[in-house]
Amino acid sequence: MRYELIQNQELKAHYEKQVKHIILESESGKESAIILNARNELTRGIHGLLGISPEIEIRAHAYNSHLGEEGYEFAMDSTAIHLLANSDQGLLYGSFALLRVLQQEEVLEHMALRSVPSIKLRLLNHWDNLNGTIERGYAGRSLWKWDELPSKVSERYRDYARACASIGINGVVINNVNADARIFTSDYIIKVAAIADVLRAYGIRVYLSARFSSPIETGGLKTADPLSPEVAAWWRSEVNELYKAIPDLGGFLVKANSEGQPGPQNYGRTHADGANVLADALKPHGGIVIWRAFVYESRPGEDRVKMAYNEFVPLDGKFRSNVVLQIKNGAFDFQPREPFHPLFGAIPKTTIGLEVQITQEYLGQNKDVAFLAPMWREVLDSDTYRPKAGATVARILDGSLSGNKLSVVAGVANTGDDRNWTGHPLAQANWYAFGRLAWDDQLSAKSIAEEWTKLTFATQPYVVATITSILLNSREAVVNYMDSLGLSGIFYKNHHFGPEPWLAEGRPDWTSVYYHRADAKGIGFDRSKTGSNAVHQYAPELAKLFGSAESCPEKYLLWFNHVSWDYRLKSGNSVWDEFCLNYQKGVDEVRLWRKNWETLKPVIDPERFHVVRNLLARQELDAIWWRDTCILYFQTFSKKPIPLGVESPLHDLNYYQTHELSLVETPQLP
Repeated sequence: MRYELIQNQELKAHYEKQVKHIILESESGKESAIILNARNELTRGIHGLLGISPEIEIRAHAYNSHLGEEGYEFAMDSTAIHLLANSDQGLLYGSFALLRVLQQEEVLEHMALRSVPSIKLRLLNHWDNLNGTIERGYAGRSLWKWDELPSKVSERYRDYARACASIGINGVVINNVNADARIFTSDYIIKVAAIADVLRAYGIRVYLSARFSSPIETGGLKTADPLSPEVAAWWRSEVNELYKAIPDLGGFLVKANSEGQPGPQNYGRTHADGANVLADALKPHGGIVIWRAFVYESRPGEDRVKMAYNEFVPLDGKFRSNVVLQIKNGAFDFQPREPFHPLFGAIPKTTIGLEVQITQEYLGQNKDVAFLAPMWREVLDSDTYRPKAGATVARILDGSLSGNKLSVVAGVANTGDDRNWTGHPLAQANWYAFGRLAWDDQLSAKSIAEEWTKLTFATQPYVVATITSILLNSREAVVNYMDSLGLSGIFYKNHHFGPEPWLAEGRPDWTSVYYHRADAKGIGFDRSKTGSNAVHQYAPELAKLFGSAESCPEKYLLWFNHVSWDYRLKSGNSVWDEFCLNYQKGVDEVRLWRKNWETLKPVIDPERFHVVRNLLARQELDAIWWRDTCILYFQTFSKKPIPLGVESPLHDLNYYQTHELSLVETPQLP
């Protein structure tokens, strides 16, 4: 975090009087590694912002049940600011919150006096491989230097921990869900322990992605059958060794029987059988199993988005108490827009967690601005109607509806070893937004965007308004030029960056034509009761809403319904015309950002200004490529003219079918 001297002298003088004496009060009242870091952050931050060194005192206080394990509370009197928390972590989070208020140049008396996290476990999932690459990573190589560990511990681990703690993240899965069994060998355990030692001092626990076949691959067994006594014994022994090296290990994340990964179904067992054998090994140590619900098989005629629901609903109530079923925000695969996953609310006897993707696999990767807080807000606010109206995904997750004490939200990280951590400078906003929403699942996307802008660029109102507007409109713009009206799954097969709507070869549910179903009559995947009946997996109120083109929200229209090209929308436009106009709208929005960004040149440092300027120019060209490709391709089915207001394509369809949108070189206008 950068702490730059506040230039408003009146405000600076006001702050100096209030923060010269800070009292940190916890139940223990003792110095610890975490308390030391809280003290250091306050000293560093206040000196950077105000040029003074505060007096910081440590005291004990009685347990406050309102603050829970990690919450904090402020009290101010004429002589000091009192920061109260039950735990050391709470004091660290409160220290960062105080600095956040100062950095935004807000009145201290207006800050939230008490803050308690909505979600207990707020995790980053790193899809980092042991060879240093990152699956779906767009910001360089892995932060973890496995070839240097444990003898050399990079200073960036500490910087990373500081950044995570500043937004309330308290757990990190450090290796890819497509796991390598070597992570459980002694050579790697000592490397993991070295990382854990750094993160622990910032209240962050390490978790490991576990490969289900590890008993065979590193244990020398002939089977990984979860009901085999020798397999259960191996997992107990392995877990015991892990906890000797990493006493606060959080547990395991598991991807099993998905996309070729081994799992319990290899032995005729259920996902519950597989999760429970690991859970039993972890439970004596307080560890948990996070079992991913992202499972699907290639079954002729079966709708892929129905498969996870069909797998897990029959297993409700069969998982151990320390198993969390981690569910993606949508039933497909992190598309620019999906309806919420039907498993939310459908398995009330199972502890569930939400998985979102911070890294922009399907939203322009490191080249396009796509602020994802509006997407996550959309999911959290979705009403499942289970068991009744008002049962939002947020209330199911945070336990306010179910009473569950174990709550989890995980974000697939967008960090790498790039100098700016995330590749695109504005992509840092997604890392920030994830942490803030995980801490407080009621925050608005706007408030988060404004916070991040003030902390990252400047507090001048016109700077905040300009950058916030770009951020808040960016996801919808990307949807307009990628996933208009609920269309999905038309990306390049391998790298998921540009459009490949004609893809028809290979496994059906890995092709584009499987999802858009375009023909001479219309477009869209019929998931109504006359089609795949995926709507039946939602509560009756939603099944009725989604299952008819007349009532379905237009943002999900083509997700749930196959409609005529001439079908009239609320705007009065036909589906074809609206489809084309939305693509143009996406292009026009990016052009507006480019114009507005130029006004910031006098106040933003030249390096970041020019990087973002060039990336926005690239994004406009990407949006044009999407527009032209999709309009020309789908026009072969609709046979309709491009409507007024939509620019003519730069090339013919054959050009786009024979030229791939480059991941490296910037496409040029003719």
